Amino acid sequence: MPGEDKQRVDKWLFFARVVKSRSLAAKLVTGGGVRINKDKVDQPSQAVKPGDVLTVTLDRRILVYKVISRGTRRGPAEEARTLYEDMSPPLPPRDPASRLNGLPVRVTGSGRPTKRERRQVDRLMQGDDDPSEN
Repeated sequence: MPGEDKQRVDKWLFFARVVKSRSLAAKLVTGGGVRINKDKVDQPSQAVKPGDVLTVTLDRRILVYKVISRGTRRGPAEEARTLYEDMSPPLPPRDPASRLNGLPVRVTGSGRPTKRERRQVDRLMQGDDDPSEN
């Protein structure tokens, strides 16, 4: 049979463990998150064959996989890795300081006081001048 090496893209994504279920794979394809050889795919029934390059946009990541073989079942991860060659661009290195860049900064004296500032105000109002209780 000439189309024997072809497989539906939603089935292949499920077998390759790109998504958790076949229905999620179908939603990903219909939502425009999958390209086959740089052509946007909008139907889960689109066929993929060995040699095709899939570009998948998933969770703010871009995955680029070259199809090596078609899947027969959703097996363990080691088996799923034999279905494709990962050509994805490497993730940028995570800088520990960059994690703190997204945190909000409150200017001192603006907004609601912190617990420590409330205690300092309470001590000031009561006349307690012992600064060692911070």
